[in-house]
Amino acid sequence: MRRRVLPALCGALIATALAVQPALAAPTARPTSSPADPSPSAAPSTPAAPNRSGRTAVRAAGDQPYASYWHPNTILNWDPATDPDARFNRSRVPLRPRASDPALKANPNARAGEGKIASLVSFAPTSGNPSQGSLDPNYYAFTYWQYIDTLVFWGGSAGEGLILAPNATVIDAAHRNGVKVYGTVFFPPTAYGGQIQWVRDFVRKSGPNYPVADKLVQVAQHYGFDGWFINQETAGGDAALATEIRSLMKYARAKSQAEFMWYDAMTENGSVSWQDALTTANDAFLSDPARVSDSMFLDFGWGAGNLRSSRDLARSLSRDEHELYAGIDTEANGYNTGVSWDAVFPTGQPHVTSLGIYRPEWTWKSSSGPADFRTRDSRYWVGANADPSNTATSSSWKGLAHHIAESTAVTAKPFVTGFNTGHGDFYNVGGTRVRTGGWNNLSVQDVPPTYQWVVDSSGTRLTPSIDYGDAYEGGSSLRLTGNLDAANTVRLYQAKLPVTAGTKLSVVVKTPAAGPTRLKAAVAFTDAPGTFTTFDLGSTSGTGWERKTLDLSAHAGKTIAQLGLRAEGSAASYDIRVGQLAVYDGAVDAPAAPSGLQVLGATDVSPSRKSLRLAWTAAGSGSGQVHHYDVYRRNADGSRTYLGATPNDAYFVPQLDRAGAETSTTIEVEAVSTEYGRSAAATATVAWSGEPGEDNRALGRPATASGQCNANEGPAKAVNGTVTGGNSDKWCTLTANRWLEVDLGEARSLTRFVVRHAQAGGEPAAFNTRDFTIQVRSAASEEWETAVTVTGNTTATTTHPVTLTARHVRLSITKPAQNTDSAARIYEFEAWGR
Repeated sequence: MRRRVLPALCGALIATALAVQPALAAPTARPTSSPADPSPSAAPSTPAAPNRSGRTAVRAAGDQPYASYWHPNTILNWDPATDPDARFNRSRVPLRPRASDPALKANPNARAGEGKIASLVSFAPTSGNPSQGSLDPNYYAFTYWQYIDTLVFWGGSAGEGLILAPNATVIDAAHRNGVKVYGTVFFPPTAYGGQIQWVRDFVRKSGPNYPVADKLVQVAQHYGFDGWFINQETAGGDAALATEIRSLMKYARAKSQAEFMWYDAMTENGSVSWQDALTTANDAFLSDPARVSDSMFLDFGWGAGNLRSSRDLARSLSRDEHELYAGIDTEANGYNTGVSWDAVFPTGQPHVTSLGIYRPEWTWKSSSGPADFRTRDSRYWVGANADPSNTATSSSWKGLAHHIAESTAVTAKPFVTGFNTGHGDFYNVGGTRVRTGGWNNLSVQDVPPTYQWVVDSSGTRLTPSIDYGDAYEGGSSLRLTGNLDAANTVRLYQAKLPVTAGTKLSVVVKTPAAGPTRLKAAVAFTDAPGTFTTFDLGSTSGTGWERKTLDLSAHAGKTIAQLGLRAEGSAASYDIRVGQLAVYDGAVDAPAAPSGLQVLGATDVSPSRKSLRLAWTAAGSGSGQVHHYDVYRRNADGSRTYLGATPNDAYFVPQLDRAGAETSTTIEVEAVSTEYGRSAAATATVAWSGEPGEDNRALGRPATASGQCNANEGPAKAVNGTVTGGNSDKWCTLTANRWLEVDLGEARSLTRFVVRHAQAGGEPAAFNTRDFTIQVRSAASEEWETAVTVTGNTTATTTHPVTLTARHVRLSITKPAQNTDSAARIYEFEAWGR
C-alpha cells in the first residue's frame, strides 16, 4: 500500500515502529503504505522452525492464544490438529444474509445495490493479537457494519509473517452483520524486508497442486472466514511468476468457496507498477479470460478518468465495475483526507466503482479516549451531524452514509439486541453486574442499530446514544435523553422479519423513577415501510430493569421492515435506558447444556492467579440454538463472577484469581440461546496449591484516570502487567490534575507499591515521574489517606514498602517529568500484598 511518509522520519525510528506493529513505507516517489518490517527474521529458504502459527516460542499449556500468521514455507507445516491455538481461532458464526430496501435508506443521496465498501483494518500488530479479546476496554470496537461489505484483516510483516488469518472475534462480529472477512497475504517492498523468493515459495507447485494455496483454503475453512487479500509489492518478479500467481488464485477458487481480492501493485510482466486503475497491464489479475480474482483494490492515485476507463474495461471483461474498489488512504488524516468523491460516487448518477478504505481505525488510533473515539467514528461514517439522514456540512467529507445506503442483517428470527458494542468497563447478565473491570470481545457484540441516529420530531429532538454506564446484557445499553416536548420517533433497525401468530416483541427498559415510560415500540411493515404502528410500553414499577412483552399476532402474515421507538408526552429531563429489544416466536427457548467441560491447560501467573484454556462439547439439539456460551467462576457465597464468553467450544480465561486461601475453584459454562434463554451449567474444578503468596493485587483490576493522551494509552495499560509493548503500553495523560486509581475489588493487606516510570518502558530518563504521592482508602465513601510521598525521583522504577489495608489505591502526580514536559507516563502501577 502506498502512502507518503514524512521525510523527517529517520530510518531507525521507522525500523523500530515497523518491528512493533503493521506500518508502512517504501522509498518510491509515491511510497507504499504497508505493514512491513525492514529486517526479516529469516530468509525464506531457512526459516526459523515454528511450533505453531509461525511462532517459535514454546508457551505453557494455559497461555494466551493468538491469531495465526506464517511465511509461505511455515504455513505448510500448519495443522489444526497440532496447533494448540487453532481451536481458539475458530469462528462459529455463519455469514448472515443481508437486505437493503432503497425506500428505507436514510440519506436521499445514497444509492443501494451499486458501489460497495471494503475496509482494510489493523486491529492489532501481526503478532500478539489475542484470539478472543482481552481485559482492555480500549479497542477498535467497530459499530458501522451496515455500510461495509468486506472487512480485510490487515497486517503482515517481513519479520513476523506474511500471511495473517483473522481472529475469531472479528469474524464473529462481521458475519453476524452479514459482512465477509478476508485474511491478508502481504509481500513487502524489498526496501522493507521483502524477498522475491518468498513470492516464489508462495507459488511453488507439487505436481499439479499449489501446496500453499491448499493451506490458504484449509485455514479459511477451519477458521470460518471468506477469503484472502493478496498484496504483492516485492520487486524482482517476471511474467512467469505473475502467471503462476494468477494460476494459484484460480486453483484455490476452483477447490473451495474462498474468495480473493487483488491489490493493484504487481503487473502482468511481473514488475511492481501501481496503475491506479484497471488497465491492460493488470487486468489479467481480474480475468485472463477466466475469472481469476473476485475483486481488485485500485491504488490511491486514481482520478475520474482512471475510474471511468476502469469501469469500461471491467465491463468489456464481463465483470461488474463494482468489483473494483477505488482505494483511499485514511490512516494519517481520517476524515480530513482529501477524496475525489464525485469521481467514484458522482452526485445523482450511478456509482462508477466501489470504494476501498485503508485504515479507518484512525478514528480510534487518533482519539484521546473512548468518548472521543465514538465522536470521531460517527463523523467518519455518518457525517458531522451524527445523523445519516442529514449530512450537510462545509467539509468535503460528508460521511459514508451520504453515498452508501444502509444494509441490514436483521433478516431472520429470533432477533435480539442488548445494544452491546463488544467492549466496556463491566459486564451485566440479565441486568445483574457479574464482572467489574474493562474488557473487549467482539464475539458478543450485538448487531448495532442500522440508523445512528435518525430521529423524527416536530419539536425538540431527543438524543439517542449508546450508554456505557449501565446495561442489561453486556457492557452498554441504548439511552434516550433530552427535553421531551413533542413526539420523537427514533428509527433503529431496518429489518426483514416475518410475523406469525406467535410472534412477540419484547423491550427491556429502565427509568430513573417509577412511573410512565412515555415510550412506545414502533414497528413498520413492508406494505407501508415508512409508517409506524406503535405499542405502548406503559409504566415502570421501580428503578430497575423491567421487561415489556408485546403480542404481534394481530399482524400475522406481514413482514417487519423497521423497528424503532417513539417517545410521546412531556418531560423536561427525559431519560430512559433500553437494555434489550427482541423479536421472537413463542416462548423464550432454553438451549441444551454443554458437556465435558475440561481444563486443557493452566498457567500459574502467580500463587494467586492463573490463566486457563477451557474446552467443552457443544450443546446438543435442544429447544433453542446456541448464540454463545457464558463462562463463570463460582464464589464461596454462591454468587458467580463472569470470566468471558464465546460462540466457540473453547475459551481462554486470561485471569482467574484465587479467593483467599481456597484450594479449588469451580468453573461453570452455560449455553445462551439466540433468544437468550440459558441452559444448565457444565462444571470443572481448578486446583490451587500451596499458600497464597505476595501478589500484585492491582494487576488487571479496574482502573480509572484523570484522562489519557490517546485511545491506546488508557489507565488499563498501567495494570496490564507488561512494560514491553512499546510506547503505547502505558498510561499517559496531559491533564492538569494527573491521577490514576485502581479498585482492588476488596480490602487487601498491602506490603509495597511499585511504580514503573517512562524509562522502564524504553523512553528517555528525562520523562521519568519526578514528584508524586500514593493514596489509599478502604471504601469509596472514605477520605483518601497519603501513604507514600516522593519528590525528586529520577529512576525508572520506584519501590515503596508499606504496611496497610486498602481497597482503592491512587497515584497522584504533581511533577510528571524531569523537565517541563507536561505528560505523565506510567507503564505499571503495582500494589503488592497478600
